[in-house]
Amino acid sequence: MAEKTEKKTADEDLHAEGIRIYNVAIERDSENRRSYEEDIRFARLGEQWPEAVRKQREDEGRPCLTVNRLPAFIRQVTNDARQNKPAIKFHAVGDGADEWTARVQDGLARNIEYSSNADVAYDTALDNAVSGGFGYFRITTDYASDDVFDQDIRIERIPNSLSVIPDAFCMDADSANWNDAFVEDTYAKDAFAARWPDADMTSFEGDHRDVADGWIDGEDIRVVEWWKRREEPATLLLLSNGEVMHQDAYDNGKELFDVAGITVTSTRPTKTMKVTQHIMNGAEIIETNEWAGKYIPIVPVYGDEVIVNGKRYLMSLIHFAKDPQQMMNYWRTVSTELVAMAPKAAWVGPAGAFNSDPNWATANTISHATLEYDGTVPPKRQFFDGPPAGALQEAMNANEDMKSVMGLFDASLGAKSNETSGRAVIARQREGDVSTFNFTDNLSRAIRHAGRIIADLIPKVYSSARIIRTIREDGSTQNVAINQETQPTPEEQKSNAEQTEGIMRIYDLTSGKYDVTCEAGPSYTTKREEAAAQMTEFMRAVPAAGGLIGDLLAKNLDWPGADEIADRLKLMLPPQAQGKNPALEQAQQQMQQMQQAMQQMQAQLADASHAKAVDADKLKIDAYKAETDRLKVTVPAFGPEQVQAVVMQTLQQVLNSPDVAPGPPPQMPAPPMPAIEQQQPPQGGFFSPDQPQGPAA
Repeated sequence: MAEKTEKKTADEDLHAEGIRIYNVAIERDSENRRSYEEDIRFARLGEQWPEAVRKQREDEGRPCLTVNRLPAFIRQVTNDARQNKPAIKFHAVGDGADEWTARVQDGLARNIEYSSNADVAYDTALDNAVSGGFGYFRITTDYASDDVFDQDIRIERIPNSLSVIPDAFCMDADSANWNDAFVEDTYAKDAFAARWPDADMTSFEGDHRDVADGWIDGEDIRVVEWWKRREEPATLLLLSNGEVMHQDAYDNGKELFDVAGITVTSTRPTKTMKVTQHIMNGAEIIETNEWAGKYIPIVPVYGDEVIVNGKRYLMSLIHFAKDPQQMMNYWRTVSTELVAMAPKAAWVGPAGAFNSDPNWATANTISHATLEYDGTVPPKRQFFDGPPAGALQEAMNANEDMKSVMGLFDASLGAKSNETSGRAVIARQREGDVSTFNFTDNLSRAIRHAGRIIADLIPKVYSSARIIRTIREDGSTQNVAINQETQPTPEEQKSNAEQTEGIMRIYDLTSGKYDVTCEAGPSYTTKREEAAAQMTEFMRAVPAAGGLIGDLLAKNLDWPGADEIADRLKLMLPPQAQGKNPALEQAQQQMQQMQQAMQQMQAQLADASHAKAVDADKLKIDAYKAETDRLKVTVPAFGPEQVQAVVMQTLQQVLNSPDVAPGPPPQMPAPPMPAIEQQQPPQGGFFSPDQPQGPAA
């Protein structure tokens, strides 16, 4: 019971703190919110006449014309930004980061933008900033599908900028240092009960004494997300393997570290930022969620910013163009009213001149073929002098004032102006782009901060081994296995063919530090179209270049078969244009020819050596056979022992010959010779039959 009481008291204190911070933030942002609503209603809804003036003129039956030119100026800025969409780029900083993992993260960021329709979120935020002074979009996480535990990062739009209440005291260009932010919404009681069935509904019944003022309106209940970011102490550990991590992460995996023999070598105190989402109504906090990142995931896109006495003022593109717009509405209404109220051109003639023909009564409304008159002087028409020139001139002045205030002239709006040369038109268009570039640049800052939020979330959301889809710059897709051994991506293999051949690598998204930049410029399709147009003009100026850059032109054309044509044209290029060195290729061909000739010579030499060896062996065999035949003749003069001794001696001489085999010949033991061996044979090692062979036995 005591624990429940303490928890209830803590929740009540937290809710009271949230209500107090919310009220302060609303108060400090009230002027910007009022200006936002006025500018949106004026420029986008056309509410451009003061209510009192409109009512008076309507009561008198007089017109109130609205010639709203402001949306055209707004679209000029927003559509230019759509054509030059900023892109998130990751860069390896250190701590295990590498360039190719950064490129994988680039593709992942493009996939996040594509799968969550981030372009809608960016365009809505910029449109609200240009029209009203500020806009917002947000970063969320959600499960990849209904049957998995893996989560994905999403970018969502916030259509109503007034639903966000920013940090009351942060003056940064983005929300990196926001400590508090609120996103409010309104629910009907039935929808509220269905969404949060455990919430206490008794506070919204009866006299509402437990509900904060303004948090319930009839059947509608205000619900607010309170994003709270606070600094918390932490301990940083240096492990024996050189890795650095927080104490909490080490404690979660301590058993694994102990098994691996990894110990803590040093510690130091540090701090970390913790972000929590509290969902509350006017009576209580109904839900609390921990956020994985260290930034509040709400990204502002600001308009024109001015800070005076520590207070920020945010203004739209048309904030100071409202008076010229009202002036033009007034003078155009006046000129139209004068023309409408002018009398019809009357016919003037002597008395009785119109009595002869009754058609004179309808001569101003009906075109009659003939009109008769009495007397000698025909009637004459009195023409209207037209609206006063002063009213039209003032309307034109108001129109020019609007252009001057916003810095957008006829050339920027696509209309014909007083510039005659193309260079002058481009210069005037560039002036318009420069005068409104602060809005586009503020969008780039916002997307860069969104990239930092995504970079902070990637190691936490994409922490397991899985296969993710990435999108290349040209819009093609590829699947990449992360946090596990895999083959290098085709781009990495093509760039480092020698280093990546047969090597597995790991795209580890859980480690390393990455910085984020935002590159603004034309889209890939626009760049390709511009490149094709410029190449075509270049080929017209230098026709000889057509045979050298034809493949590049075909590659940048956007129609079926362009890539195949580019490949065929590339094969027709001379070696120099293909990046080849003719002298080097000729030397390589000569080396190949020499190698082939050497192989042929070696084969011929081997054949000749084999034939020579065969001939030598044949000669030896023939000599041995001849000696054997001779021995057959002398056998009767010898006994068996003498014959064996002669054969062994002959074999010994043959084996000692250098032509038989390399290396020392094997020594064969000689048998004991009889007394006849004491007589040395003649030179040549053989006894002649004519030679005396010693005394007879």
